Amino acid sequence: MGPLTGYRVLEFAGIGPAPMCAMLLADMGATVLRLDRPMAAGDLGIDMPARFELANRGRRSAAVDLKRPEGVALVLDLTGRADALIEGFRPGTMERLGLGPEPCLTRNPKLVYGRMTGWGQDGPLAHAAGHDINYIALTGALHAIGRAGQPPTPPLNLVGDFGGGSLYLAFGVVCGLLEAQRSGQGQVVDAAMIDGAASLMTAFYGLAAAGLHSDRRGENVLDSGASYYDVYACSDGAYLSVGPIEERFRREFYARIGLDETAPTGSDPADWLAAKRLIAARIATRTQAEWCAILEGTDACVAPVLSIADAPNHPHNRARGTFVEIDGVMQPAPAPRFSRTKPGTPTPPEPAGASTDEALAEWGCDSETIARLRAAGVIGRIEKPSG
Repeated sequence: MGPLTGYRVLEFAGIGPAPMCAMLLADMGATVLRLDRPMAAGDLGIDMPARFELANRGRRSAAVDLKRPEGVALVLDLTGRADALIEGFRPGTMERLGLGPEPCLTRNPKLVYGRMTGWGQDGPLAHAAGHDINYIALTGALHAIGRAGQPPTPPLNLVGDFGGGSLYLAFGVVCGLLEAQRSGQGQVVDAAMIDGAASLMTAFYGLAAAGLHSDRRGENVLDSGASYYDVYACSDGAYLSVGPIEERFRREFYARIGLDETAPTGSDPADWLAAKRLIAARIATRTQAEWCAILEGTDACVAPVLSIADAPNHPHNRARGTFVEIDGVMQPAPAPRFSRTKPGTPTPPEPAGASTDEALAEWGCDSETIARLRAAGVIGRIEKPSG
């Protein structure tokens, strides 16, 4: 139903950005098979019901023991039927399993082999452990985020894991698929979170080179320095996001909150602090709902700051179907939108190995092979012994 319908992707189960990338591809219609290790729940250190692991939605899971030669042989057979492969292990892990790019591309020369790491496949830090906060620290992104006089503020793990990781791997895989259609040849996509996060900072590197962005946090337009690009507390303790960067929008904002034309609008950075005090005093006189009734839908560039619980209920989000409820769990809907090849509603996340036999059959494995591998303990869920 989506634009990637007909493409087949193998995903080696993990946590963080690689599963999110697989979710994005599945959301767009790709048939993604998640290859999980045959283990009992909790082995990955995530004590949470499968239905809440939302990045695992939209695809089947097959449990395959990759420590067994028969499991490796099975996966190599599956690569011959796949268009792309996604893995998110440290460099060298797939090679040690016998499933690195060389044997997989030998089996399927048109395969797009997507690799997701924090530091990349090479470089001095390639084999070091790390997380989102470490990757964005080396790109200048973390240093730039925060208020004046305060330490850098970690922006959840949106910039490294998901922005610089998942999105760039998905982009790279789709680029590889498009190129393979022309050349008939696959290739390796080396998607590193540090590279993606650096790429996201491109515009700010340009501003800095032009002398228009300071290295001091909280002194720039987009980092809470400007009076007209910040959040302000309402009388009920809720917040408004205020962003009328353009002068004409700023004047409309001022008029609607009751500040006259003589008030400093923040056009001169020297006025930012005084303007902030004026705006804060005005916003503090009404509740968030009262200000929304006055400001939302105008060119004042104002929106309420909503929680995860409240965001799905906002009228705009409801009208667009920005969020969808699947198996009783509210979550973001697939994005972006398409006029013709519209993606369907994703299926709920399923437990590891829940569809092993069915999924392998869909990928061309015959029933005798499936039965033999299951009897040998190569596929299927292997529960830990009690006691």
